[in-house]
Amino acid sequence: MPQTWWRGAAIYQVYPRSFADGNGDGIGDLGGLRARLPYLKDLGVNAIWLTPWYPSPMADGGYDVADYRDIHPDFGTLGEAELLIGEAHALDIKVIIDVVPNHGSTASAWFQEALADPAKRDRFWFRDEPGDWQSIFGGPAWTQVPDGQWYLHLFDPGQPDLNWDNPEVHEEFRQVLRFWLDRGVDGVRIDSAALLVKSETAFEDIDGVHDIYRDWRRIADEYPDRMLVGEVWLPDQERMARYLRPDELHTAFNFDFLACPWEPEALRACIDRTLATHLPLDAPPTWVLSNHDVARVVTRYGRAETSWDHGNRRDGVPADLELGYRRARAAALLAMALPGGVYIYQGEELGLPEVEDIPDELRQDPMWRRSGHTVPGRDGCRVPMPWSGEEPPFGFGAGSPWLPQPETWRKLTVEAQEADLGSMLTLYRTALRLRRDWLGDGTLSWLEGRPDVLAFTRDSGLACVVNFGPDPVRLPPHGSVLLASGPLDGGELPGDTAVWLSPRTP
Repeated sequence: MPQTWWRGAAIYQVYPRSFADGNGDGIGDLGGLRARLPYLKDLGVNAIWLTPWYPSPMADGGYDVADYRDIHPDFGTLGEAELLIGEAHALDIKVIIDVVPNHGSTASAWFQEALADPAKRDRFWFRDEPGDWQSIFGGPAWTQVPDGQWYLHLFDPGQPDLNWDNPEVHEEFRQVLRFWLDRGVDGVRIDSAALLVKSETAFEDIDGVHDIYRDWRRIADEYPDRMLVGEVWLPDQERMARYLRPDELHTAFNFDFLACPWEPEALRACIDRTLATHLPLDAPPTWVLSNHDVARVVTRYGRAETSWDHGNRRDGVPADLELGYRRARAAALLAMALPGGVYIYQGEELGLPEVEDIPDELRQDPMWRRSGHTVPGRDGCRVPMPWSGEEPPFGFGAGSPWLPQPETWRKLTVEAQEADLGSMLTLYRTALRLRRDWLGDGTLSWLEGRPDVLAFTRDSGLACVVNFGPDPVRLPPHGSVLLASGPLDGGELPGDTAVWLSPRTP
C-alpha cells in the first residue's frame, strides 16, 4: 500500500480480551489473535487496531496502564506482540496500537513513587483540596490519599490524570512512541486525545494540547508510512478539525457520524459537514458505526430513537432487532462507500446485537459501580466473539468466557455465517473486496432525488443509493448491480436497504 495507506483503509478494531482465547483461560489473548489473522485477511481489512494490551489492574478494561512498554500477562508477552506485528505484516495487514496519554494507573511506578514521596507528585494533578469536577464515569473526579491530599481522575479512581505541564510527562511519551514505532507498529490511536491539557476551570480542548501533537507528529514523521489517529469527542466538526492540521494528527475518529440518527437529512448534513472540514486540510475523513464504548449498531438502529448519546445511553430501551439488522446492513454499505477510511468494530461483521441481560454480578465496567448500579455500562458490546459450534463458548476458547455469550448467538457464529451467502459476514467480505477496487480515498458527488433517499457517485463511477423510506424506490440509471444490503424488488430498492451500482454492464 502507498505511504498514505490510512487515507482509504478499512481498519478492524480488536478488543483483545474478547476476540479469541488461545490458552483456554476465558480471556482473549495474542495467541488467539495470531491464530485468527487469516480470518481477518479473508475478511479483507487493511489494518487492525488493538485496544490497550499493556500491564494493567484492569480498573477500566486496560485503559489504566501500569507500564507502557510491556504486555499484560493475560494477553501474552512482548515477544508475542512482536511476532503478531510481523505475522500481520506478512499478510499485508497494518497494526495500530492504543496509547493512553491522559491518565495512567495507580499501580504504575510513577504513581507509587508519588504516594511515597510528595516531591514526586507533579507528574499528576495533586491538590490540598478537591475541586468540583465530576468523573466521566460518575461521582467525584477527586480521590484522597492517606496523607490528606487529593488527586484528579477524570475517569476511574484507578486512572490518575497525568500532568502535561510537567516536561517529564512529555519526554516519557516521546520514548513510548519510539519504543513501539521501533517495533514496527504502523499507527497509534490516541485515547481521550482532547483532554490532556488542563486549566483551573476546564479540561477539554485547551490550546496547549495541539503543541503535544505537533511534537508527536515530528516523531511519527521520522518513521516511514506511520500514522496518528485521535479519539476526539468534541461537539462540532470545526473544533475537531483543528487536530487535523498538516503538522498534527493524520486523522481522527468521526463520532459525529457514529452518533447520527438513521435519518437521511441528518446523515447527509453530517457527511457534508465532515467533508467540508476535512477536505481543505487534505485530511481523510473516517466513518465509524460502533466501537467498544457504545451500544452495538444492530441494537441502536432497532430503537425508535437511533442516535447515540453517552449521556443518555438508552440502556434497556426496546429494540426491534430485525429492523436494526436490516438497517445495519444498509449502514455498512453507506459507510464503506464514503470517501476516506472506515473502522469496523469486531463482531460488527457478524451483526452481533448488544447483550443487555448480563447478570449484575458479572458486570465489570466501572460505569456500573461508579453509577451506583444504575448504568449497566459497556460490557454489552464487549462480549466475546462467537466463532463456531452450537453452544458457548462458541469456539472462543476452551474455557468459560470472561463475559457470558447468549445461547442465541449459535446462528451468528463465523462458522454458521460462512456457509450462508446471505449472511452479514458474506456481505462484509464482498463489500470489502469491492471496496479495494472501487472506493476508499477521494470525493463524492450527490445525486438529487427523493428526500428519503441518499444517493451519490464516487470517483470510480460507483453509485451508492440508500432508501430510508417505507416504500420501494426506482433505481437510477446504471449498468449493473455490484452489491445490495438486501433483496431488490425488480428495478426497485426496498426501504432500509442500500445498493452499490456500477456504470458498466457485466
